[in-house]
Amino acid sequence: QVHLVESGGGLVQPGGSLKLSCVGSGFVFSKSPMGWYRQAIGKEREFVASFVSGGSTRYADSVKGRFTISRDNAKNTVYLQMNSLKPEDTAVYYCNKPYSYWGQGTQVTVSS
Repeated sequence: QVHLVESGGGLVQPGGSLKLSCVGSGFVFSKSPMGWYRQAIGKEREFVASFVSGGSTRYADSVKGRFTISRDNAKNTVYLQMNSLKPEDTAVYYCNKPYSYWGQGTQVTVSS
């Protein structure tokens, strides 16, 4: 069974940083593309960043230059480093294994 478990969310002030982690199990992690999505209250779940085994990364325009996706295959973990956080980044962040597997989500709140 595929399991994805996010962690690292919390409350942070605007301009601050946070690093999310997602640990995967039940599949060959090193061979799987991985991604991050988020869903804010009243909005649809949206793409944030993705990482492929070959090393290519892709980001939503709204986070480009501020967020960085990375992975450690030895730890079966994908990360999302979030810098210069804005209130509009407030959302539940979800780890995704394309195309049908999701973690439980971790809450990120950016507020003064």
